[in-house]
Amino acid sequence: MTNSTITALKNELFSGEPTTVFAIVDGATVTGLTRYLASFQPRHVCLYAGELAPDMAEVAPRLALLERDAPFTDWLLGNGWGRGWGIYGKTGSRFTELRCHFRRLAKVADEATGRPLYFRFYDPKLLAIYLSGCSRKELRECFGPVQQYLVEDVVLGSLARMQLVDDELRKESVSLG
Repeated sequence: MTNSTITALKNELFSGEPTTVFAIVDGATVTGLTRYLASFQPRHVCLYAGELAPDMAEVAPRLALLERDAPFTDWLLGNGWGRGWGIYGKTGSRFTELRCHFRRLAKVADEATGRPLYFRFYDPKLLAIYLSGCSRKELRECFGPVQQYLVEDVVLGSLARMQLVDDELRKESVSLG
């Protein structure tokens, strides 16, 4: 990824209000994510609550706060953008509220059996498709405290910005080049 694309992406992520920017990064997609988090030390938490087996902990999704000029942000955008590593968003809410919201979204029940399942909403290809098919109630539940989701767009070199406006999904493509 070029420096100008990273700059454009940062400008999009860190412009305007709200000022809290986050990423949900897929540990199953990013080899060694836990080591990178330990090295860069952004504020982060596993989306799966409780004690996890080591192999599950290694592939679990992580919610991380991003700061514009932090080394973790540079590493994540420079290496992960365009590779489906996760989703990004903006909020005016506290970290603990985000954590609770995303932990609720990550667990769903099989309609037939009631068996708990993990919902990979943090897959950038899945999120846009899923939100497009949601009812107004489901959209409110998926957005919760999130004011904007930003993901890689199907159009190379752009991002998809999704927000809830009057209980309806507004999606726009933003060129990064």
